[in-house]
Amino acid sequence: QVQLVESGGGLVQAGGSLRLSCAASGLTFSAYAMGWVRQAPGREREFVAAISRTGYSTYYGDCVKGRFTISRDNAKRTVYLQMISLKPEDTAVYYCAAGNVYISNRKTDFGSWGQGTQVTVSS
Repeated sequence: QVQLVESGGGLVQAGGSLRLSCAASGLTFSAYAMGWVRQAPGREREFVAAISRTGYSTYYGDCVKGRFTISRDNAKRTVYLQMISLKPEDTAVYYCAAGNVYISNRKTDFGSWGQGTQVTVSS
């Protein structure tokens, strides 16, 4: 059974930073692309970032390019999302996702999801 557990969310002021982590179990971690997707109240889930199985390739949503960095440690079975220069519009629940593909920026390619961690950015 695949389990993805996010951590690191919280309340931060605009301009601040946070680092999210997602620990994976129940899957061959290095065989899966990993991604982050967020959902703000009343809005659809929005692609944030993805990283390939090997970590060599990354995708970012236009709204976070230059501010967020996705990385992974296959030995620790963990994926990270470093967020800097946070804005109030980054406020959302952030979900970690795993997909049995090399890499993708399509939410539908990610078949396993975590429970999410709340990120709130105050102005």
